[in-house]
Amino acid sequence: MSVPKSTVTRLVQELEKELGVRLLHRTSRRLTLTQEGQVYYEGSVRVLDEVGSLDGSVLSAIRSPKGKIKIELPSSLAQHVVIPAMPDFFARYPDVQVDMNVGNRPVDLIAENLDCVLRLGPLLNDSLIARPAGTLTLVTCAAPAYLSRQGTPQAPSDLGQGHTIVRMASPRTGRDLVFPLAMGDAVIDVHGAYQITLNDSGAALAAGIAGLGVLTTYEFLVRPHLQSGALQRLFPEWHGAQIPVHVAYPANRHLASKVRVFVDWAIEILRKA
Repeated sequence: MSVPKSTVTRLVQELEKELGVRLLHRTSRRLTLTQEGQVYYEGSVRVLDEVGSLDGSVLSAIRSPKGKIKIELPSSLAQHVVIPAMPDFFARYPDVQVDMNVGNRPVDLIAENLDCVLRLGPLLNDSLIARPAGTLTLVTCAAPAYLSRQGTPQAPSDLGQGHTIVRMASPRTGRDLVFPLAMGDAVIDVHGAYQITLNDSGAALAAGIAGLGVLTTYEFLVRPHLQSGALQRLFPEWHGAQIPVHVAYPANRHLASKVRVFVDWAIEILRKA
């Protein structure tokens, strides 16, 4: 806010004097909140959020959203769903600018000044407000060159007999991802030998198209390649997992109109993916 440190110090000291409590622990190296300071801070944030919501509700009625927003989302959603649809967003909201980080990592939205994130899978951060944006279906497929070389498996259990899979690892934890297939009451995990492990769904798609093994990934990613014949779907009578998608933002931050319209728009297009 371009306020001198001496001014901030004086204002905080005046506030402590008025309240009759110490809000900060001060040492030569750092400042930390006291217990009373934490309570006062959290209460102040709530009050400011309410004021911001009131201002926003009045201003949004008289002017269109304007300004810059900062978002983060996985590369698969960015490249294949969100970015191709951005012309529609900018046609609706020409005065909004979007700074887009591509990734699917655990982040502190407040510390990194992010307005919202799009997340695949369960949301692990309880401090965020998460709005459901539908689910994405997983499908299992392989390139014709791979199938002509290795044969076409007739059931998921066949993958353990002379077949190779494109193995996926979580970009957040590094752990191997297991993909279940279900038919009625039967559930089988996609298992098999592997020669390559990847932690990015776009790279895994390239590996599948190159014939490096049987690939299990999001249907929206492989849909055009299934239609072109670059990939062939396997086990169509078996159903892949449904992966939830969320749009999340900090619980203690006023949602400006420019962010709100992006959140609503993102949910709209994700539900069509």
